[in-house]
Amino acid sequence: MTADGPRLPAAYLAPGGSSFTDFLASQAPDLLPTTRALPAGTAGEGLTPHATTIVAATFPGGVVVAGDRRATMGNVIAQRDIEKVFPADEHSAVGIAGAAGIAVEMTRLFQTELEHYEKIEGVTLSMDGKANRLAALIRGNLGLAMQGLAVVPLFAGYDVDAGIGRIFSYDATGGRYEETAFHSTGSGSVFARGSLKKLYRDDLTQDECVLATVQALYDAADDDSATGGPDIARRIFPVVHVITADGGRRLPDADVAAVADVVIAARMQRPDGPAAALS
Repeated sequence: MTADGPRLPAAYLAPGGSSFTDFLASQAPDLLPTTRALPAGTAGEGLTPHATTIVAATFPGGVVVAGDRRATMGNVIAQRDIEKVFPADEHSAVGIAGAAGIAVEMTRLFQTELEHYEKIEGVTLSMDGKANRLAALIRGNLGLAMQGLAVVPLFAGYDVDAGIGRIFSYDATGGRYEETAFHSTGSGSVFARGSLKKLYRDDLTQDECVLATVQALYDAADDDSATGGPDIARRIFPVVHVITADGGRRLPDADVAAVADVVIAARMQRPDGPAAALS
């Protein structure tokens, strides 16, 4: 406040809803990443690096989300150490795949959306509520997705009410789908899911779940040129988030490096990875 009245416009001070995105759309729509259309006839595939493979898997008491570090532009490696997994709030995380620039901006907006809701309502959104809010943001990007700038994230977290880890996948139209046990998205996702199918068990410990996700990313990198494997020379390893009832945390690079070293050492003896039991 000043002697002449409030510094901010009245619309900024009026009570509003709990959606920060709705508020931004009404007051400054140009700031929304989904409102920036490309010129007619323009294709967006080559305008931005694309993030690739994200995997998630649940274990009793939580969920693990992991992503490789490579971003590509066509046949070129645009970045070797991109961050693709971000905390959404204390008990959830988002892994991005698709147009990297828009995906990162959408993730930041989603983080602000969840924080805004908590401040306005005094409680955190339910797990389903968070998943629905992210679906709405993706749906708003449909225009750019039709021009080649799609964002297809993977959302996972610990459901405090249900006491379990949960995973949600999306399509480019904002369709939301809850996955069972594990899932993957991005260009190497078919190979990562195939790997997890043979490695996953319902009784995995947290450490075993982390190992399984790193194995899955390794298998994805083995068959998908857009997915980056562990870079031993540069010491670049996957980003791994573990989320439990105590909250989410990113595993230190040294811990992930130790897991990757175990995977690589085993692959020296068995390049195709560990065998699954037949019964």
